[in-house]
Amino acid sequence: MSSPKIVSQSEWLEAHRAHLAREKAFMRERDALAAARRALPWVKVDKPYQFQAPDGPKSLGDLFAGRSQLIVYHFMMAPGDDYRCTGCSFLCDHIDGANLHLKHHDVSLVVVSRAPLSEIAPFKRRMGWNFDWVSSYGSDFNYDYQVSFSDEQIAAGSATYNFKPLTRASRELPGVSVFIKDDAGNIFHTFQLRARGGDPLIGAYHYLDLTPKGRNENGRGNLSDWVRLHDEYDAYKESACGCGGA
Repeated sequence: MSSPKIVSQSEWLEAHRAHLAREKAFMRERDALAAARRALPWVKVDKPYQFQAPDGPKSLGDLFAGRSQLIVYHFMMAPGDDYRCTGCSFLCDHIDGANLHLKHHDVSLVVVSRAPLSEIAPFKRRMGWNFDWVSSYGSDFNYDYQVSFSDEQIAAGSATYNFKPLTRASRELPGVSVFIKDDAGNIFHTFQLRARGGDPLIGAYHYLDLTPKGRNENGRGNLSDWVRLHDEYDAYKESACGCGGA
């Protein structure tokens, strides 16, 4: 963080008034970008997918839960993984509050992972989350929506992520996929977010962006500098200062 410039109240007001014009321009551009996003073409989903939910098997159409719009968050968790993704968890910490409102605005939000429910359920309980989280185990869903990649794809260099060739040997990556269902039951894929495209869904970032130190990360989007699973901050702090801890 660079040294702040300390000024008089009148200079402070002048500088902030000028900056407000940029904030307003950015807001208008963001509104225009959202409108352009809504105007993008759709593609019909013809392939049947099956998911495992706590109350039994579900189709992609079932995940809409009677609403016409569906947001899927792809949480990085493959079968047998010991690691629990900190970045995915950070984003998912923000879902339940928003979900209270989304459900009343014709939007269902579901988290999907390839891991079986027997591996998903304990972690969901540990984190205290209430959102719907289903397993796509045994399905092509993650592969078709380009958030999971086989060893063969990686070896051949044929894997695609965020509309371009995958440049790192990652078998699981995060993302958001958006769908809509019409009155006839047809399902369409309307939009997707990958990589840092999910940042707007992380409310804590927007609070931090208001502060003098900002996100205070070493490098662009390097949340690993400081983000921990929300029940591990105290243990990390003790370990970092040499006081013990996990």
